[in-house]
Amino acid sequence: MARLDVIETFHGILFPGHLHTQDSLQLALKFPFEDTDIVIVTYPKSGTTWMQEIVTLISNRGNPDLSQTVPNWARAPWLEHYYFTAVLEASPTRPRIITTHLPYHLLGPALQGTKAKVIYVSRNPKDAVVSFYHFHKMANFLPDAGSFPEFLDQFLEGTLCYGSWFDHIKGWTSQTATMDNLLYMTYEEMSLDLHAAIKRVSAHLHCPLLEDEFNSCVKHCSFSHMKDNKMVNYTLVNEDIMDHSRGSFMRKGKIGDWKNMFTEELDQYFKCVFKSKMADCTLEFVWEERLKEETEANEQIPQKNTEM
Repeated sequence: MARLDVIETFHGILFPGHLHTQDSLQLALKFPFEDTDIVIVTYPKSGTTWMQEIVTLISNRGNPDLSQTVPNWARAPWLEHYYFTAVLEASPTRPRIITTHLPYHLLGPALQGTKAKVIYVSRNPKDAVVSFYHFHKMANFLPDAGSFPEFLDQFLEGTLCYGSWFDHIKGWTSQTATMDNLLYMTYEEMSLDLHAAIKRVSAHLHCPLLEDEFNSCVKHCSFSHMKDNKMVNYTLVNEDIMDHSRGSFMRKGKIGDWKNMFTEELDQYFKCVFKSKMADCTLEFVWEERLKEETEANEQIPQKNTEM
């Protein structure tokens, strides 16, 4: 199924036809979730692959065999992709790890009444849009990215594939107060303190780890390990679908890379749109500047105490 030039429109949102059909999208909205399911939800380029790896390793108590022998799209398949049903049928193991980019207003009804563990991962939208832009350049199943200012316009208007970042994050994070089975994580948390992030996820999944199991999870979830793992870095994907000569799927893995793409003018434009579109969102977003300050402050506390 190539369909590299096909774009599906579903409930007003664009989806690449190489991976999605009207039937697969419709089936996703009716999927019968089980209480043991683990559902990873993200807007594209927000830490999806990273969380897939973390959950895989926690579920296997730090044993890296599965993550090193089975592609991540097979062990944590996307709910809305056309091959999803076939993958689940071929792998009857529990718990099932399911990934999705669907917004809450579409997927929420299917999750109602289940105890499936949901993990929502967000990322600084400036870093997300830069990463998505570079991904468009190598993914032949996505439309031409154009110039970065043009791409940013589409991102802010919500006309890229997978829809509006603003609607996506507001829809899911608005459920944090009412969904006991929803864990909200950020890419920045994972980047600045992977140990703590893995502990939060294991606690949410009710899967406590022994020290050596935990250390193995941390080791194999590092960016360097994932970048070298063919089951994670998408180098197994045919060049016709993903042109690896144009870039790497796992590019830098750093927070704040947006500063290398945004001009001062684009930054001010982004801030203006963000303030307007997020005016009705009460969630406080803490990205790299604040997190770095807090991390540095925490590191300094013991030093002060030893001097007293």
